[in-house]
Amino acid sequence: MRVSSRDVTVVALLADPDTPTEIAQRMARMLPTRLADRWGQERRFDVEVVSEPFTAGTEDPPTLMRRIMDRGSEENWDIVVALTDLPLHSHGRKLVVDLSHEHGLALLSLPSLGGFRLQTRARQAVEEAVLSLAGPQATGAEGPPGSQPLRGPFIGRLAPVHPGQVDEEEIADLRYVVSGPGGYLRVLLGMVRANRPWRLVPGLSKALAAALATGAVATVNSTVWSLAASLSTPRLVIATVGSVALMIGWLIVDANLWHRTDEVSPEARKRAALYNASTVVTVGIGVLVCYVGLMVINWVWALFILNDRLFASMTRTPLHATEYWTLSWFVASVATVGGALGSGLESDETIRAAAYSKREQERRSMLQDDHGN
Repeated sequence: MRVSSRDVTVVALLADPDTPTEIAQRMARMLPTRLADRWGQERRFDVEVVSEPFTAGTEDPPTLMRRIMDRGSEENWDIVVALTDLPLHSHGRKLVVDLSHEHGLALLSLPSLGGFRLQTRARQAVEEAVLSLAGPQATGAEGPPGSQPLRGPFIGRLAPVHPGQVDEEEIADLRYVVSGPGGYLRVLLGMVRANRPWRLVPGLSKALAAALATGAVATVNSTVWSLAASLSTPRLVIATVGSVALMIGWLIVDANLWHRTDEVSPEARKRAALYNASTVVTVGIGVLVCYVGLMVINWVWALFILNDRLFASMTRTPLHATEYWTLSWFVASVATVGGALGSGLESDETIRAAAYSKREQERRSMLQDDHGN
């Protein structure tokens, strides 16, 4: 690490576009003060944010560390902390952070921090990384690089973080990885959080229009009234599960969202399983949000349009709050099926843009190009 002569440490946050850049920009406003307070000496920290797709074309941590080192050598930076929303793997383990105390570099994989309180955890992780890189050299502490363990978000009961294997030829001298079922769940939630599944509904405008149209027509159909009034709660639940599963499956198959790998190694298969699990959960959350929204819209539409006498004459059931709820519930299932058919009008690119983060879209696009060649 290069230590500035003006009692100022320049920290660069090299962030992938989209979510990592947003996180870096938000933390950059408070990071200098927090670092200076925790340092406890007369040193100032300047933080710069650089948004670049430094992970383009590779997910290999050693390759990424070399890229970060080359990028840092072009600037007058003391420490470079790189942030990406791609899940990284090393020796079959899920990478949390790579550190190079000699060169003042850190590579942080945001999905390994989990899906909740991501901004806070990312800030704490960057603070720990910067202080670990600056501490031993600046304070004259004895011991090998990284002898002072990282704290904060790297410690957790459900997802134990521990040092990982580092090869001799690598730039990194300290690596933290996560493993076990808790670690798998943590990375999975982090991947889903990076994909931001709540964007799926507004991103699929044609599917949403088809679902709304289907719901509006079904709400005024007397046959649907009779069916809704005769269905028991278990059958309504089955209709919900069936329609949601149909929508999820249709989106994944129609837009070719399922990840396939030609590699036969166990590590490659585990990565593929992780990517597919994140796809199912991401699309599933988006479809459930859509389902709940359709239910509310259908309920409001039913309150406005239905006539209690006509409804009672057709179904032989008085129109009370329970009937409004049951009808809206059943119509939401019917409308979801209509939305699945309407999603066929969307382009594959539109669906991927709604379902994945920018870096994940680029990664999958490159994989498809490789298969096409």
